[in-house]
Amino acid sequence: MSAADPLANVRVVLCGTAHPGNIGAAARALKTMGLSRLVLVAPQRFPDPQAEWLAVGAADLLHAARVCSSLDEALEGSVFSVACSARVREIATPMVTAREAAARIAEVARSQPAALVFGNEAYGLTGAEVRHCQLLATIPANPGYTSLNVAAAVQVLAYEVRLALHGDEAPRERAQPLASHEELERFYEHLERTLLATGFLNPSCNKKLMPRLRRLFGRARLEEEEISILRGLLKSLVRPRQR
Repeated sequence: MSAADPLANVRVVLCGTAHPGNIGAAARALKTMGLSRLVLVAPQRFPDPQAEWLAVGAADLLHAARVCSSLDEALEGSVFSVACSARVREIATPMVTAREAAARIAEVARSQPAALVFGNEAYGLTGAEVRHCQLLATIPANPGYTSLNVAAAVQVLAYEVRLALHGDEAPRERAQPLASHEELERFYEHLERTLLATGFLNPSCNKKLMPRLRRLFGRARLEEEEISILRGLLKSLVRPRQR
């Protein structure tokens, strides 16, 4: 990840996490989305082998995690923080969906540090912890069962932040050079010779076969390497190797 990547400006804060496995799973969730800053406020067990096991390939995030004694310490230097909770609070902190919160985080993170804050597995964030943040985010879920594992909640918010900053383009394969006009024409000549030699093409009664084959291969936008493969295949049809 480039130092200029705004994802580097987003820290994820876990408050009072009880199970170390959730810390490891959260680290893994962050790494899959390109986030790297994990801050732990008074974790009950950390470091711990279970955190390592659940982190899988994200142990580097665990080793780099900051451990703080208070949320104030964890938020030092940030200019905008979002509390993540499934509970509706009777407080003045505005509540939005995870997607809207991620958009607000992204706007800030392009130039300054921001934070996502998650609470304990059993009781979530306290009212005091929520009041330390400027926004309250919730993940729209089944109204009959809104309980979400903390690492799963981290994954959802991390995904939304990545989406807000980098869009939803899937990684693209490296483009291979397309075959030139000359290479394509040599292939079509080779193809026609081969079809005549094998008897598949009878020019006196099937004048549409080659135009249709040209249309078929034209749709494929053949690459240079693919032309080589196809011409090798044609050679093998008329000069098969002996086993």
